[in-house]
Amino acid sequence: MKIKTDEIVSLIQREIEQFSTELEISEVGRVVEIGDGIARIYGLSKAMAGELIEFQTSAGSVMGQVMNLEQDTVGAVVYGNYLSVKEGDMVKSTGRLLEVPVGEALLGRVVDPLGRPLDDGPALATDETALVDIIAPGIAARQPVHEPLQTGIKAVDAMIPIGRGQRELIIGDRKTGKTAVAIDTIINQKQFWGTEDAVVCIYVAVGQKESTVAGVVQTLKESGAMDYTIVVNAGSSDPAPMQYIAPYSGCAMGEHFMWSGKEPGKKTATGAPYPKHVLCVYDDLSKQAVAYRQLSLLLRRPPGREAFPGDVFYLHSRLLERATKLSDENGAGSLTALPVIETQEGDVSAYIPTNVISITDGQIYLEPELFFSGVRPAINVGISVSRVGGAAQVGAMKKIAGSLRLDLAAYRELEAFAQLGTDLDAGTQKQLDRGARMVEILKQPQYVPFNVTDQIVSIYAGTKGYLDNVPLEKVDAFEKAMLNYFHTVGKPVWDDLNKTKKLDGDLPKRLEAAIASFKADWKG
Repeated sequence: MKIKTDEIVSLIQREIEQFSTELEISEVGRVVEIGDGIARIYGLSKAMAGELIEFQTSAGSVMGQVMNLEQDTVGAVVYGNYLSVKEGDMVKSTGRLLEVPVGEALLGRVVDPLGRPLDDGPALATDETALVDIIAPGIAARQPVHEPLQTGIKAVDAMIPIGRGQRELIIGDRKTGKTAVAIDTIINQKQFWGTEDAVVCIYVAVGQKESTVAGVVQTLKESGAMDYTIVVNAGSSDPAPMQYIAPYSGCAMGEHFMWSGKEPGKKTATGAPYPKHVLCVYDDLSKQAVAYRQLSLLLRRPPGREAFPGDVFYLHSRLLERATKLSDENGAGSLTALPVIETQEGDVSAYIPTNVISITDGQIYLEPELFFSGVRPAINVGISVSRVGGAAQVGAMKKIAGSLRLDLAAYRELEAFAQLGTDLDAGTQKQLDRGARMVEILKQPQYVPFNVTDQIVSIYAGTKGYLDNVPLEKVDAFEKAMLNYFHTVGKPVWDDLNKTKKLDGDLPKRLEAAIASFKADWKG
Protein backbone atom coordinates (compact mmCIF):
# COMPACT_ATOMS: atom_id res chain seq x y z
CA MET A 1 0.00 0.00 0.00
CA LYS A 2 1.45 3.33 -1.13
CA ILE A 3 1.21 6.33 1.28
CA LYS A 4 1.14 9.74 -0.38
CA THR A 5 3.68 12.37 0.69
CA ASP A 6 1.02 15.03 1.37
CA GLU A 7 -0.82 12.65 3.74
CA ILE A 8 2.40 12.10 5.71
CA VAL A 9 2.98 15.87 5.86
CA SER A 10 -0.58 16.55 7.11
CA LEU A 11 -0.27 13.82 9.78
CA ILE A 12 3.04 15.29 11.05
CA GLN A 13 1.53 18.80 10.95
CA ARG A 14 -1.49 17.68 13.04
CA GLU A 15 0.77 15.99 15.58
CA ILE A 16 2.90 19.14 15.89
CA GLU A 17 -0.22 21.32 16.36
CA GLN A 18 -1.60 19.01 19.10
CA PHE A 19 1.84 18.90 20.75
CA SER A 20 2.12 22.72 20.80
CA THR A 21 -1.42 23.22 22.23
CA GLU A 22 -0.66 20.75 25.03
CA LEU A 23 2.50 22.67 25.84
CA GLU A 24 0.69 26.03 26.08
CA ILE A 25 -1.78 25.08 28.80
CA SER A 26 -0.55 27.73 31.25
CA GLU A 27 2.10 30.35 31.65
CA VAL A 28 4.43 29.95 34.63
CA GLY A 29 6.96 32.09 36.44
CA ARG A 30 9.23 31.85 39.46
CA VAL A 31 9.23 33.75 42.76
CA VAL A 32 12.29 36.04 42.87
CA GLU A 33 11.52 37.78 46.16
CA ILE A 34 8.89 37.28 48.90
CA GLY A 35 8.08 39.11 52.13
CA ASP A 36 5.24 40.80 54.04
CA GLY A 37 2.58 39.39 51.71
CA ILE A 38 4.25 40.78 48.56
CA ALA A 39 5.91 38.58 45.91
CA ARG A 40 8.08 39.62 42.97
CA ILE A 41 7.84 37.10 40.13
CA TYR A 42 10.05 36.60 37.08
CA GLY A 43 8.18 35.33 34.01
CA LEU A 44 4.41 35.64 33.55
CA SER A 45 5.04 38.01 30.63
CA LYS A 46 1.39 37.78 29.54
CA ALA A 47 -0.11 38.42 32.99
CA MET A 48 -2.95 40.97 33.25
CA ALA A 49 -3.27 43.60 35.97
CA GLY A 50 -5.58 42.19 38.65
CA GLU A 51 -5.22 38.60 37.38
CA LEU A 52 -5.48 35.74 39.85
CA ILE A 53 -2.31 33.65 40.14
CA GLU A 54 -1.49 30.40 41.94
CA PHE A 55 1.69 29.83 43.97
CA GLN A 56 2.81 26.15 43.96
CA THR A 57 4.35 25.74 47.44
CA SER A 58 5.50 22.72 49.42
CA ALA A 59 2.44 23.19 51.66
CA GLY A 60 0.00 23.27 48.72
CA SER A 61 -1.26 26.05 46.49
CA VAL A 62 -1.76 29.65 47.67
CA MET A 63 -3.66 32.27 45.68
CA GLY A 64 -2.37 35.72 44.82
CA GLN A 65 -3.18 38.65 42.55
CA VAL A 66 -1.08 40.66 40.10
CA MET A 67 -0.82 44.30 41.21
CA ASN A 68 2.26 45.73 39.41
CA LEU A 69 3.38 45.06 35.83
CA GLU A 70 7.08 45.95 35.56
CA GLN A 71 9.66 45.55 32.80
CA ASP A 72 11.17 42.20 33.86
CA THR A 73 9.07 41.17 36.84
CA VAL A 74 5.52 41.15 38.13
CA GLY A 75 4.59 42.47 41.62
CA ALA A 76 1.83 40.43 43.27
CA VAL A 77 0.03 40.25 46.61
CA VAL A 78 -0.43 36.90 48.35
CA TYR A 79 -3.88 36.03 49.74
CA GLY A 80 -3.30 33.57 52.54
CA ASN A 81 -0.20 32.24 54.27
CA TYR A 82 2.65 34.05 52.52
CA LEU A 83 5.16 32.39 54.90
CA SER A 84 4.72 29.11 52.98
CA VAL A 85 5.84 30.79 49.73
CA LYS A 86 9.61 30.52 49.14
CA GLU A 87 12.00 32.01 46.59
CA GLY A 88 12.14 29.81 43.50
CA ASP A 89 8.57 28.49 43.91
CA MET A 90 6.61 28.11 40.68
CA VAL A 91 3.72 30.53 39.99
CA LYS A 92 0.94 29.73 37.51
CA SER A 93 -1.36 32.27 35.84
CA THR A 94 -5.07 31.40 35.84
CA GLY A 95 -6.48 33.85 33.28
CA ARG A 96 -9.23 34.73 35.83
CA LEU A 97 -9.95 37.75 38.03
CA LEU A 98 -10.49 37.47 41.79
CA GLU A 99 -13.89 35.97 42.66
CA VAL A 100 -15.73 35.12 45.89
CA PRO A 101 -18.63 32.70 46.55
CA VAL A 102 -22.04 34.39 46.83
CA GLY A 103 -25.63 33.40 47.58
CA GLU A 104 -27.99 32.36 50.30
CA ALA A 105 -25.55 29.77 51.69
CA LEU A 106 -23.42 32.57 53.18
CA LEU A 107 -26.20 33.96 55.40
CA GLY A 108 -25.44 33.40 59.08
CA ARG A 109 -21.78 32.60 58.38
CA VAL A 110 -18.43 34.16 59.28
CA VAL A 111 -16.05 34.02 56.32
CA ASP A 112 -12.65 35.41 55.33
CA PRO A 113 -12.27 37.83 52.39
CA LEU A 114 -11.90 34.88 49.97
CA GLY A 115 -15.19 33.38 51.17
CA ARG A 116 -13.66 30.54 53.20
CA PRO A 117 -15.57 29.74 56.42
CA LEU A 118 -13.98 30.95 59.67
CA ASP A 119 -16.72 29.55 61.93
CA ASP A 120 -16.98 25.85 62.71
CA GLY A 121 -19.83 25.36 60.23
CA PRO A 122 -19.86 23.12 57.14
CA ALA A 123 -18.32 24.01 53.78
CA LEU A 124 -20.33 26.55 51.79
CA ALA A 125 -22.92 24.86 49.59
CA THR A 126 -22.85 27.31 46.68
CA ASP A 127 -21.47 27.21 43.15
CA GLU A 128 -22.22 30.88 42.44
CA THR A 129 -19.33 33.33 42.43
CA ALA A 130 -19.00 37.08 41.77
CA LEU A 131 -16.08 39.29 40.75
CA VAL A 132 -14.62 41.15 43.72
CA ASP A 133 -13.61 44.39 41.99
CA ILE A 134 -16.08 45.67 39.41
CA ILE A 135 -17.08 49.04 37.96
CA ALA A 136 -20.03 50.60 39.82
CA PRO A 137 -23.41 50.82 38.01
CA GLY A 138 -23.72 53.95 35.85
CA ILE A 139 -26.21 56.78 36.31
CA ALA A 140 -28.66 55.24 33.79
CA ALA A 141 -28.88 52.06 35.90
CA ARG A 142 -29.84 54.01 39.06
CA GLN A 143 -32.73 56.02 40.46
CA PRO A 144 -32.92 58.60 43.28
CA VAL A 145 -33.00 57.30 46.86
CA HIS A 146 -36.62 57.33 48.08
CA GLU A 147 -37.09 54.44 50.56
CA PRO A 148 -36.10 54.85 54.23
CA LEU A 149 -33.59 52.51 55.84
CA GLN A 150 -34.73 52.49 59.48
CA THR A 151 -31.80 52.36 61.91
CA GLY A 152 -33.94 52.13 65.06
CA ILE A 153 -31.86 54.99 66.56
CA LYS A 154 -34.08 57.98 67.41
CA ALA A 155 -31.45 60.68 66.77
CA VAL A 156 -30.54 59.19 63.37
CA ASP A 157 -34.02 58.41 62.04
CA ALA A 158 -35.29 61.85 63.12
CA MET A 159 -32.44 64.18 62.15
CA ILE A 160 -29.91 62.26 60.01
CA PRO A 161 -32.20 59.90 58.05
CA ILE A 162 -30.66 57.25 55.81
CA GLY A 163 -32.30 56.06 52.58
CA ARG A 164 -31.84 52.68 50.91
CA GLY A 165 -28.97 53.09 48.45
CA GLN A 166 -27.28 55.90 50.39
CA ARG A 167 -23.66 56.10 51.66
CA GLU A 168 -23.60 57.47 55.20
CA LEU A 169 -20.29 57.80 57.01
CA ILE A 170 -19.99 56.97 60.73
CA ILE A 171 -17.04 59.00 62.04
CA GLY A 172 -15.47 59.66 65.43
CA ASP A 173 -12.60 58.89 67.78
CA ARG A 174 -12.01 55.37 69.04
CA LYS A 175 -14.37 54.07 71.72
CA THR A 176 -17.20 56.52 70.98
CA GLY A 177 -19.74 53.88 69.88
CA LYS A 178 -19.25 53.83 66.08
CA THR A 179 -19.66 50.06 65.79
CA ALA A 180 -22.66 50.16 68.17
CA VAL A 181 -24.55 52.49 65.76
CA ALA A 182 -23.88 50.06 62.88
CA ILE A 183 -24.82 46.96 64.91
CA ASP A 184 -28.06 48.63 66.13
CA THR A 185 -28.96 49.29 62.49
CA ILE A 186 -28.33 45.62 61.60
CA ILE A 187 -30.44 44.39 64.55
CA ASN A 188 -33.29 46.75 63.55
CA GLN A 189 -33.61 45.02 60.15
CA LYS A 190 -34.98 41.93 61.91
CA GLN A 191 -38.55 43.33 61.66
CA PHE A 192 -38.35 43.22 57.84
CA TRP A 193 -36.83 39.73 57.44
CA GLY A 194 -39.01 37.34 55.44
CA THR A 195 -40.97 40.20 53.80
CA GLU A 196 -40.63 42.07 50.49
CA ASP A 197 -38.63 44.76 52.38
CA ALA A 198 -36.06 42.28 53.78
CA VAL A 199 -32.51 43.62 54.09
CA VAL A 200 -29.43 41.37 53.94
CA CYS A 201 -26.71 42.82 56.20
CA ILE A 202 -22.99 42.41 55.59
CA TYR A 203 -20.60 43.35 58.39
CA VAL A 204 -17.00 43.67 57.17
CA ALA A 205 -14.46 43.77 60.00
CA VAL A 206 -11.07 45.13 58.89
CA GLY A 207 -8.09 45.02 61.25
CA GLN A 208 -10.21 44.37 64.36
CA LYS A 209 -9.15 42.16 67.27
CA GLU A 210 -10.53 38.62 66.99
CA SER A 211 -12.18 39.02 70.41
CA THR A 212 -13.99 42.19 69.23
CA VAL A 213 -15.36 40.43 66.13
CA ALA A 214 -16.36 37.40 68.24
CA GLY A 215 -18.28 39.79 70.54
CA VAL A 216 -20.11 41.36 67.58
CA VAL A 217 -21.05 37.92 66.20
CA GLN A 218 -22.30 36.85 69.66
CA THR A 219 -24.43 40.03 69.94
CA LEU A 220 -25.93 39.42 66.49
CA LYS A 221 -26.70 35.79 67.40
CA GLU A 222 -28.38 36.76 70.68
CA SER A 223 -30.52 39.32 68.84
CA GLY A 224 -31.50 36.80 66.15
CA ALA A 225 -29.81 38.98 63.52
CA MET A 226 -27.32 36.38 62.20
CA ASP A 227 -30.13 34.80 60.13
CA TYR A 228 -29.81 37.60 57.58
CA THR A 229 -26.17 38.67 58.19
CA ILE A 230 -22.83 37.72 56.63
CA VAL A 231 -19.69 38.60 58.62
CA VAL A 232 -16.50 39.05 56.57
CA ASN A 233 -13.46 39.15 58.84
CA ALA A 234 -9.89 40.19 58.04
CA GLY A 235 -8.44 40.43 61.55
CA SER A 236 -5.56 42.57 62.79
CA SER A 237 -3.28 39.50 62.63
CA ASP A 238 -4.17 38.83 58.96
CA PRO A 239 -1.76 39.98 56.24
CA ALA A 240 -2.29 43.43 54.68
CA PRO A 241 -3.58 41.99 51.34
CA MET A 242 -6.49 40.30 53.14
CA GLN A 243 -7.38 43.53 54.98
CA TYR A 244 -7.17 45.47 51.71
CA ILE A 245 -9.53 43.15 49.79
CA ALA A 246 -12.11 42.50 52.59
CA PRO A 247 -14.49 45.46 51.91
CA TYR A 248 -14.61 44.64 48.18
CA SER A 249 -15.41 40.99 48.96
CA GLY A 250 -18.25 42.00 51.30
CA CYS A 251 -19.60 44.40 48.65
CA ALA A 252 -19.52 41.66 45.98
CA MET A 253 -21.48 39.31 48.29
CA GLY A 254 -24.07 42.06 48.77
CA GLU A 255 -24.35 42.89 45.06
CA HIS A 256 -25.55 39.35 44.35
CA PHE A 257 -28.67 40.05 46.45
CA MET A 258 -29.06 43.59 45.08
CA TRP A 259 -29.29 42.33 41.47
CA SER A 260 -31.69 39.49 42.43
CA GLY A 261 -34.53 42.02 41.95
CA LYS A 262 -34.15 41.36 38.21
CA GLU A 263 -35.55 37.86 38.84
CA PRO A 264 -39.14 38.55 39.99
CA GLY A 265 -40.76 35.81 42.05
CA LYS A 266 -37.42 34.35 43.22
CA LYS A 267 -37.73 32.70 46.66
CA THR A 268 -35.33 31.74 49.44
CA ALA A 269 -35.00 28.15 50.69
CA THR A 270 -37.72 28.91 53.28
CA GLY A 271 -40.12 30.15 50.58
CA ALA A 272 -39.83 33.82 51.61
CA PRO A 273 -39.26 36.52 48.94
CA TYR A 274 -35.59 36.63 47.90
CA PRO A 275 -34.06 39.80 49.43
CA LYS A 276 -32.94 42.57 47.06
CA HIS A 277 -31.99 45.23 49.63
CA VAL A 278 -28.53 45.12 51.20
CA LEU A 279 -26.77 46.99 54.01
CA CYS A 280 -22.94 46.90 54.03
CA VAL A 281 -21.00 48.06 57.10
CA TYR A 282 -17.26 48.59 56.52
CA ASP A 283 -15.64 48.67 59.96
CA ASP A 284 -13.34 50.41 59.42
CA LEU A 285 -11.86 51.98 56.28
CA SER A 286 -9.07 53.75 58.21
CA LYS A 287 -7.47 50.34 58.78
CA GLN A 288 -8.03 49.39 55.13
CA ALA A 289 -6.18 52.57 54.12
CA VAL A 290 -3.27 51.63 56.42
CA ALA A 291 -3.16 48.11 54.88
CA TYR A 292 -3.20 49.60 51.37
CA ARG A 293 -0.42 52.04 52.26
CA GLN A 294 1.69 49.07 53.41
CA LEU A 295 1.02 47.19 50.16
CA SER A 296 1.65 50.25 48.04
CA LEU A 297 5.02 51.01 49.62
CA LEU A 298 6.17 47.37 49.57
CA LEU A 299 5.28 47.21 45.86
CA ARG A 300 7.63 50.21 45.51
CA ARG A 301 4.94 52.50 44.19
CA PRO A 302 6.02 56.11 44.82
CA PRO A 303 3.76 57.57 47.55
CA GLY A 304 3.74 61.04 45.98
CA ARG A 305 3.04 62.61 49.39
CA GLU A 306 4.36 62.41 52.95
CA ALA A 307 1.95 59.80 54.38
CA PHE A 308 -0.80 57.96 52.52
CA PRO A 309 -0.50 57.43 48.73
CA GLY A 310 -2.74 59.75 46.72
CA ASP A 311 -4.68 56.83 45.21
CA VAL A 312 -6.21 55.97 48.61
CA PHE A 313 -9.03 58.24 47.42
CA TYR A 314 -9.56 55.92 44.43
CA LEU A 315 -9.40 52.91 46.78
CA HIS A 316 -12.41 54.17 48.75
CA SER A 317 -14.36 55.85 45.95
CA ARG A 318 -14.51 52.73 43.80
CA LEU A 319 -15.84 50.82 46.80
CA LEU A 320 -18.45 53.36 47.96
CA GLU A 321 -19.68 54.22 44.43
CA ARG A 322 -21.03 50.65 44.31
CA ALA A 323 -23.70 51.65 46.85
CA THR A 324 -26.79 52.44 44.81
CA LYS A 325 -30.56 52.34 44.41
CA LEU A 326 -31.12 50.49 41.12
CA SER A 327 -33.72 51.63 38.60
CA ASP A 328 -37.04 49.75 38.26
CA GLU A 329 -35.82 48.19 34.98
CA ASN A 330 -32.90 46.66 36.91
CA GLY A 331 -35.14 45.25 39.65
CA ALA A 332 -35.15 48.25 42.06
CA GLY A 333 -32.70 46.59 44.46
CA SER A 334 -30.44 48.69 46.69
CA LEU A 335 -27.08 48.55 48.45
CA THR A 336 -26.63 50.96 51.38
CA ALA A 337 -23.10 51.57 52.67
CA LEU A 338 -22.17 52.57 56.23
CA PRO A 339 -18.39 53.10 56.16
CA VAL A 340 -16.72 53.71 59.52
CA ILE A 341 -13.73 56.06 59.87
CA GLU A 342 -11.69 56.59 63.03
CA THR A 343 -10.44 60.12 63.73
CA GLN A 344 -7.41 61.05 65.84
CA GLU A 345 -8.32 63.59 68.55
CA GLY A 346 -11.46 64.60 66.64
CA ASP A 347 -9.48 65.75 63.58
CA VAL A 348 -12.03 65.49 60.76
CA SER A 349 -9.78 67.53 58.45
CA ALA A 350 -7.10 64.80 58.10
CA TYR A 351 -6.56 63.12 54.72
CA ILE A 352 -8.62 59.92 55.10
CA PRO A 353 -11.64 61.54 56.90
CA THR A 354 -11.89 64.35 54.32
CA ASN A 355 -11.59 61.80 51.49
CA VAL A 356 -14.47 59.68 52.73
CA ILE A 357 -16.61 62.71 53.75
CA SER A 358 -16.34 63.94 50.14
CA ILE A 359 -17.33 60.52 48.73
CA THR A 360 -20.33 59.85 51.02
CA ASP A 361 -23.82 61.43 51.16
CA GLY A 362 -23.50 62.63 54.74
CA GLN A 363 -21.94 61.69 58.06
CA ILE A 364 -22.90 60.74 61.62
CA TYR A 365 -20.29 62.37 63.87
CA LEU A 366 -19.78 60.82 67.32
CA GLU A 367 -18.20 63.05 69.94
CA PRO A 368 -16.10 61.85 72.91
CA GLU A 369 -17.30 64.74 75.15
CA LEU A 370 -20.95 63.74 74.66
CA PHE A 371 -20.10 60.05 75.13
CA PHE A 372 -18.34 60.63 78.46
CA SER A 373 -21.08 62.99 79.69
CA GLY A 374 -23.60 60.14 79.31
CA VAL A 375 -25.31 61.21 76.07
CA ARG A 376 -25.37 57.91 74.18
CA PRO A 377 -25.43 57.44 71.22
CA ALA A 378 -22.98 60.39 71.32
CA ILE A 379 -24.21 61.95 68.05
CA ASN A 380 -23.31 65.59 67.48
CA VAL A 381 -26.42 66.72 65.57
CA GLY A 382 -24.75 70.01 64.60
CA ILE A 383 -21.95 68.47 62.49
CA SER A 384 -23.88 65.34 61.47
CA VAL A 385 -25.87 65.60 58.26
CA SER A 386 -27.72 63.50 55.69
CA ARG A 387 -27.63 64.90 52.16
CA VAL A 388 -30.13 62.39 50.72
CA GLY A 389 -32.15 60.61 53.43
CA GLY A 390 -34.68 63.44 53.92
CA ALA A 391 -36.18 62.43 50.58
CA ALA A 392 -36.71 58.94 51.99
CA GLN A 393 -37.87 59.94 55.48
CA VAL A 394 -41.21 58.83 56.90
CA GLY A 395 -43.77 61.67 56.45
CA ALA A 396 -44.72 61.97 60.13
CA MET A 397 -41.07 62.00 61.24
CA LYS A 398 -40.18 64.66 58.67
CA LYS A 399 -42.97 66.88 60.02
CA ILE A 400 -41.80 66.77 63.64
CA ALA A 401 -38.00 66.55 63.10
CA GLY A 402 -37.68 70.23 62.08
CA SER A 403 -38.80 71.54 65.46
CA LEU A 404 -36.60 68.92 67.18
CA ARG A 405 -33.47 70.25 65.45
CA LEU A 406 -34.44 73.85 66.37
CA ASP A 407 -35.06 72.91 70.03
CA LEU A 408 -31.63 71.25 70.25
CA ALA A 409 -29.85 74.12 68.45
CA ALA A 410 -31.44 76.70 70.79
CA TYR A 411 -30.54 74.53 73.80
CA ARG A 412 -26.88 74.29 72.75
CA GLU A 413 -26.62 78.08 72.34
CA LEU A 414 -28.28 78.87 75.67
CA GLU A 415 -26.48 76.16 77.65
CA ALA A 416 -23.26 78.23 77.77
CA PHE A 417 -25.11 81.23 79.25
CA ALA A 418 -26.88 79.07 81.82
CA GLN A 419 -23.52 77.78 83.12
CA LEU A 420 -22.51 81.35 84.01
CA GLY A 421 -25.25 81.34 86.64
CA THR A 422 -26.95 84.47 85.30
CA ASP A 423 -30.65 85.09 85.89
CA LEU A 424 -32.71 83.87 82.94
CA ASP A 425 -36.10 85.13 81.80
CA ALA A 426 -39.05 82.72 81.60
CA GLY A 427 -38.82 82.24 77.80
CA THR A 428 -35.11 81.34 77.90
CA GLN A 429 -35.65 78.98 80.85
CA LYS A 430 -38.45 77.28 78.92
CA GLN A 431 -36.17 76.72 75.91
CA LEU A 432 -33.47 75.29 78.20
CA ASP A 433 -35.96 72.93 79.87
CA ARG A 434 -37.32 71.78 76.50
CA GLY A 435 -33.81 71.20 75.08
CA ALA A 436 -32.64 69.24 78.13
CA ARG A 437 -35.68 66.94 77.87
CA MET A 438 -35.16 66.41 74.12
CA VAL A 439 -31.56 65.36 74.84
CA GLU A 440 -32.93 62.86 77.40
CA ILE A 441 -35.53 61.56 74.88
CA LEU A 442 -32.78 60.93 72.29
CA LYS A 443 -30.70 58.86 74.72
CA GLN A 444 -30.98 55.17 73.97
CA PRO A 445 -29.46 51.97 75.39
CA GLN A 446 -27.13 49.95 73.17
CA TYR A 447 -28.68 47.17 71.03
CA VAL A 448 -32.26 48.34 71.77
CA PRO A 449 -33.52 49.74 68.45
CA PHE A 450 -36.88 51.57 68.48
CA ASN A 451 -39.76 50.99 66.06
CA VAL A 452 -40.21 54.14 63.92
CA THR A 453 -43.82 54.64 65.15
CA ASP A 454 -42.62 54.54 68.79
CA GLN A 455 -39.96 57.11 67.86
CA ILE A 456 -42.60 59.42 66.34
CA VAL A 457 -44.77 59.19 69.50
CA SER A 458 -41.80 59.93 71.82
CA ILE A 459 -40.47 62.87 69.79
CA TYR A 460 -43.97 64.28 69.23
CA ALA A 461 -44.62 64.27 72.99
CA GLY A 462 -41.29 66.07 73.57
CA THR A 463 -41.64 68.74 70.85
CA LYS A 464 -45.24 69.54 71.89
CA GLY A 465 -44.12 70.27 75.46
CA TYR A 466 -45.69 67.30 77.28
CA LEU A 467 -42.36 66.57 79.01
CA ASP A 468 -41.54 70.18 80.00
CA ASN A 469 -42.68 69.71 83.60
CA VAL A 470 -41.51 66.08 83.94
CA PRO A 471 -38.36 65.91 86.14
CA LEU A 472 -35.24 65.19 84.03
CA GLU A 473 -34.41 61.97 85.87
CA LYS A 474 -37.94 60.65 85.20
CA VAL A 475 -38.05 61.34 81.43
CA ASP A 476 -36.90 57.79 80.62
CA ALA A 477 -39.55 56.22 82.90
CA PHE A 478 -42.22 58.55 81.42
CA GLU A 479 -41.28 57.53 77.87
CA LYS A 480 -41.37 53.78 78.67
CA ALA A 481 -44.74 54.06 80.40
CA MET A 482 -46.16 56.20 77.55
CA LEU A 483 -45.06 53.71 74.85
CA ASN A 484 -46.53 50.87 76.91
CA TYR A 485 -49.81 52.87 77.04
CA PHE A 486 -49.78 53.22 73.23
CA HIS A 487 -49.29 49.46 72.86
CA THR A 488 -52.32 48.77 75.09
CA VAL A 489 -54.99 51.44 75.71
CA GLY A 490 -53.89 53.77 72.91
CA LYS A 491 -53.38 50.95 70.38
CA PRO A 492 -55.98 52.24 67.83
CA VAL A 493 -54.10 55.57 67.51
CA TRP A 494 -50.73 53.77 67.32
CA ASP A 495 -52.06 51.37 64.64
CA ASP A 496 -53.36 54.24 62.49
CA LEU A 497 -50.06 56.10 62.79
CA ASN A 498 -48.12 52.90 62.02
CA LYS A 499 -50.28 52.27 58.95
CA THR A 500 -50.14 55.75 57.37
CA LYS A 501 -46.80 57.02 58.78
CA LYS A 502 -48.29 60.50 58.29
CA LEU A 503 -49.72 63.14 60.65
CA ASP A 504 -52.72 64.10 58.52
CA GLY A 505 -56.41 64.74 59.16
CA ASP A 506 -57.53 64.23 62.75
CA LEU A 507 -54.54 62.01 63.67
CA PRO A 508 -52.50 64.81 65.36
CA LYS A 509 -55.52 65.70 67.58
CA ARG A 510 -56.10 62.03 68.48
CA LEU A 511 -52.40 61.57 69.22
CA GLU A 512 -52.30 64.66 71.46
CA ALA A 513 -55.49 63.57 73.24
CA ALA A 514 -53.99 60.11 73.90
CA ILE A 515 -50.73 61.61 75.25
CA ALA A 516 -52.69 64.07 77.45
CA SER A 517 -54.90 61.23 78.72
CA PHE A 518 -51.85 59.12 79.61
CA LYS A 519 -50.10 62.04 81.32
CA ALA A 520 -53.15 62.84 83.45
CA ASP A 521 -53.11 59.27 84.85
CA TRP A 522 -49.31 58.90 85.09
CA LYS A 523 -48.10 58.56 88.68
CA GLY A 524 -44.44 59.55 88.08
